[in-house]
Amino acid sequence: MDESRRISGSEREDAVGRSQGPTKGRGTVWAIEHRYAKQLTEAYDDGWGTLDQQASEERVPPATSVIEERVKSILSRNDSPDIAFDLSINPYRGCEHGCVYCFARPTHSYLNLSPGLDFETRIIAKVNAADKLREAFSSRAYVPKWLNIGSATDAYQPVERKLGITRQVIEVLSECAHPFSLVTKSSGIERDLDLVAPMAQRGLVAVYVSVTSLDPALARILEPRAASPQRRLRTIETLSKAGVPVGVSVSPLIPFINEPELERVLEAAASAGARSAFGIVLRLPWEVNPIFQQWLDQHFPDRAARVMARVREMRGGRDYDASFGSRMQGEGVWAQLLQQRLRKAIARFGLDGERIALDLTQFRRPIKSRADGQQDLFG
Repeated sequence: MDESRRISGSEREDAVGRSQGPTKGRGTVWAIEHRYAKQLTEAYDDGWGTLDQQASEERVPPATSVIEERVKSILSRNDSPDIAFDLSINPYRGCEHGCVYCFARPTHSYLNLSPGLDFETRIIAKVNAADKLREAFSSRAYVPKWLNIGSATDAYQPVERKLGITRQVIEVLSECAHPFSLVTKSSGIERDLDLVAPMAQRGLVAVYVSVTSLDPALARILEPRAASPQRRLRTIETLSKAGVPVGVSVSPLIPFINEPELERVLEAAASAGARSAFGIVLRLPWEVNPIFQQWLDQHFPDRAARVMARVREMRGGRDYDASFGSRMQGEGVWAQLLQQRLRKAIARFGLDGERIALDLTQFRRPIKSRADGQQDLFG
């Protein structure tokens, strides 16, 4: 099914009319209707000076609300041939980071919420995630597989400071010696180093930090509530020094926006201690397409048409092609040149190590408690 959708003139006018310009701390203020439609958080050190007095006096962005959800299961199985992991855990739906390009935005449509502003401000917290994970691991039918945390939305977005759902999940993984990888653009993982570092020493953890730009001004509007670029590099350094194998993601690569920084980002990540890297080109499924194009018109009117022309060149003339294989890298001459740059830079900066191998053999099922209060070691 073709997931591309070009923003119409009326939609563009409506979006600009509603937004009244960019809003600090949000990727979009457009509550775009989804395709099924019938019609303030705790301060923390994210590297942007959030705790400074001046920052606290600035205009407050639209408030975030958290909706608690008790899920029936927490493990999602991956059937996509172009994704390396077998299982994924996403402790939250929606993401406060507000990355305008986030391919997970359309998932809010299934909740009858807007993939635009609602995605950033109405966060669904899976409060029983750890219990459901323990339940899944307890099944005799369960076989350990490659598991990734945060494949859709960031497991360390700001609300995690208060709820700690991701930490609870990692506690279960630690208890069961189940390996996992994790992708984040937050420094929050540093708070869980007491769990992560010992697991890393046993070959049970690999972390990938997303660094899309070294330009604070660009990062501020592209990923408004994520940690600053320098703070993310510091997180890479902290993880590396703690013995945690860490890689860097330069995704998404957006033509003429952050793509020119590709080599500089990889060099900085390597200097900070990253040992591997990967990059994926911009993806614009469903409602992400008009949201991103409205953002382009708002922030880069001088090059918006040029950016989209290059995107379409990599997508066979369309805004997006969801076909397996090409959706991650694109197609055509420009996509090939971009992949060549990526491979050469990865090799130049020593980021071409083998995929971080995780040990699946150490897995053990959770220790159950019997009614008499004694532990069942054979559960």
